Amino acid sequence: MEETRKIKKLILINDISELNRLVVFLETLEEEWNLPPAIVPQVNLALEEALSNVIFYAFERGSKNEINLDFELEGTVMTIVLSDEGKPYDPTKKEDPDISLPAEDRPIGGLGIFLIRQIMDEVMYNRLANKNQLTMVKRWNP
Repeated sequence: MEETRKIKKLILINDISELNRLVVFLETLEEEWNLPPAIVPQVNLALEEALSNVIFYAFERGSKNEINLDFELEGTVMTIVLSDEGKPYDPTKKEDPDISLPAEDRPIGGLGIFLIRQIMDEVMYNRLANKNQLTMVKRWNP
């Protein structure tokens, strides 16, 4: 049986309420693509972290901007590319926080990309054509 490549796109605006649309989109994707039930909550958490950073930090406050999410499924590998025209920022350059320290001794921030790295199998950043592109790959066993 030949594997077919499946592609879907979601366009959000930089508003935190858009995370609700993400949840609905992922639930639909789970059904349409017959994804394992454990995958969707993990992917949702990673995407919420990445999107929150873009929504809060990539654009001028009060401006309305698009954030594109491109989903591709090939077999048991899902690739998600989050792209935006916000300020250049490579979250993959951020050092992992020292989670052995007590919470009150840790600097604020940095847990989002750490969490994304824990959940996803690959996380890569590119700046292409004036756009941030965060590529995240999730694999699972059939």
